[in-house]
Amino acid sequence: MRSFIVVLISAMLVFSCDTNAVYKEYADIDDGKWYIKNAPSFTFEIDDASVPYNIYYNLRNSLSYGYYNLYLTRYLRDANGKEIESRLDELILMDPKTGKPNGDGLGDIFDHKFLMKRDYRFPKPGKYTMQIKQYMRQDPLLNILSVGITVEKANNTSTN
Repeated sequence: MRSFIVVLISAMLVFSCDTNAVYKEYADIDDGKWYIKNAPSFTFEIDDASVPYNIYYNLRNSLSYGYYNLYLTRYLRDANGKEIESRLDELILMDPKTGKPNGDGLGDIFDHKFLMKRDYRFPKPGKYTMQIKQYMRQDPLLNILSVGITVEKANNTSTN
């Protein structure tokens, strides 16, 4: 019983830092080989379109990743599949001069959370889909382990 309580408290602490999150999901990249044709999609529900949201990329990579940056193309679509926007983003995974990895690391695995959109207001309540494609032109792109998104209600006083 005591170990159950310890596990329960640990789980509460892990999940408490995302109190504003309305959606958080990852897609694992098989064998760390991200093929161009593999474009994970994340579908989430927005109940309140009157408040702003922050949207983040979630990324996990190995230190063996061969570049300091990563180019991604994102596509945001509404419930009918209509594209609301698309954009190419550059994520900086390591310092370009020193090679020191950014993000939180454990061993040779690093997790990153990059702001994609700040204070975004969805046009209306409903389902939305974010699709992400790697745009590094290396096929497959090696040592990217997972990619995902987090959608949070914007809170300017939050220190998550």
